[in-house]
Amino acid sequence: MPPGTGDVQLSVSQNIPISGAVIVSTPQDIALMDAHKGAEMFRKVNVPVLGLVQNMSVFQCPKCKHKTHIFGADGARKLAQTLDLDVLGDIPLHLNIREASDIGQPIVFSQPESDEAKAYLRIAVEVVRRLPPPPE
Repeated sequence: MPPGTGDVQLSVSQNIPISGAVIVSTPQDIALMDAHKGAEMFRKVNVPVLGLVQNMSVFQCPKCKHKTHIFGADGARKLAQTLDLDVLGDIPLHLNIREASDIGQPIVFSQPESDEAKAYLRIAVEVVRRLPPPPE
């Protein structure tokens, strides 16, 4: 869902059975404030928060390989500590992710062996591991 804790988020969380929520945020302070509100809203409506994902965590120059934390570093980790949650993983800011998404071919399908795809797959494994077992 988009950032925030408005009517849409509240209605969905109260009217659709949800096994768990994953909070996704960039590491910058303003985004983390929304993520914090979202996590608290899910807790208030008894939806388990499975953890946080730090999106656009780092940019690596394709030429020189220098890494730059454009949006700050470790913001989601600090928020996770505050909320007593785990960080499920980091998604880098990478041109391949954007290009693959724009053509409708998610990176996990178009470039499954790439580091970017592996980041998503590691997060997916963590999400599944934290989900409650389905009802019998």
